[in-house]
Amino acid sequence: MPTTTVSSLLDGIDDVGRDTSRGGYSRGVHTEPETTLREWFRAEAARRGLAVETDRNGILWAWWDATDSREGALVTGSHLDSVPGGGAFDGPLGVASALVAVELLRERGVQPRRSLAVAVFPEEEGSRFGVACLGSRLLTGTLDADRARSLQDADGTTFAEAARAAGLDPAHLGRDEEATRRIGDFVELHVEQGRGLADLDSAVAVGSTMLGHGRWRLSITGQGNHAGTTLMADRADPMIAAAQVVLAVRRIAAEQDGARATVGRLQPVPGGTNVIASRVDLWLDVRHEEDAVTASLIERIHGQAQKICAFEGCRATLTEESRSGTVHFDGALQRTLGNALNRSFPAAPTLPTGAGHDAGILAAVAPTAMLFVRNPTGISHSPEEFVERDDADAGALALADVLEDLL
Repeated sequence: MPTTTVSSLLDGIDDVGRDTSRGGYSRGVHTEPETTLREWFRAEAARRGLAVETDRNGILWAWWDATDSREGALVTGSHLDSVPGGGAFDGPLGVASALVAVELLRERGVQPRRSLAVAVFPEEEGSRFGVACLGSRLLTGTLDADRARSLQDADGTTFAEAARAAGLDPAHLGRDEEATRRIGDFVELHVEQGRGLADLDSAVAVGSTMLGHGRWRLSITGQGNHAGTTLMADRADPMIAAAQVVLAVRRIAAEQDGARATVGRLQPVPGGTNVIASRVDLWLDVRHEEDAVTASLIERIHGQAQKICAFEGCRATLTEESRSGTVHFDGALQRTLGNALNRSFPAAPTLPTGAGHDAGILAAVAPTAMLFVRNPTGISHSPEEFVERDDADAGALALADVLEDLL
């Protein structure tokens, strides 16, 4: 039987979670679209003879058992959730490629000397509960379980409630020593989320580093009031302060080489057209390769926000939601990937990434590495994100070569 193509697998989930208002896909963790994708993964993994289980943090593991022990296994995979209005490839490409790579290994007659698992990590994007890589953070203990249980989505549903509705026991969330011991090496394939490969004559690249980044919520509190009866001079409008803060974020980041800072979400409370808001919440994403610079940028942004708010008669409160330092992927594993790729992809480049990934979180407990697949648009977290069909298949071939050498 011919090997399934990556594109044919992705075509099978093309209609799941389509967002008719934003465009693209909205597949939040423990929502109907993401649950459908998890069932799709279970079925596709079973078709390839993999034994699927769900751990206490909601991570899916599809096992190709080679020995009586799963400790020190080779793990690959990615995620299935998306940002609001995201593209078709961010996450699912890595999962589909891993399934196809397993088929290729079986067709080659590979006899693994250690077990292999394809893993699916929940809430990688943090689009529903605000903490990126929530599943891998819980697994490794880098996120406190009590804090995770109390996280709320926009509708006030806690993560504990959503987990329970998905069939998990919230009391058992948290660091999982048994599961972490199973990860001997982790290799994640992902669509490239920039233009590093777009102008190079290569379909794939090896990841070198992952940029340090974090998320913060800035709450600006003023005086809610009537839009028609409150004179302009009598207002303490947090929306005016928020607008100035957004511009200050851009200016502060532009003054620092290599920095990225984004206000990607802004929410007024109560949100009426004829109401002066009583509070405006802004969510900041700040990134730099030097962790000390990231911290300095946040201090400057917070300081400027306090000055702006004082002038507007408002108050500013900053809350950190997540932070990850710059990750240098395992050097020995990078070299192994490079040598494996030389068979089919000679001189495949090595590229850094400004995006966050579960591989960066798992680097705290095991050697990790990444493969990137060319995105000709260079656009991600958007419906314009794209991967050519031939490049998708090339990525699966590259992943299979890597896994074969590591097995």
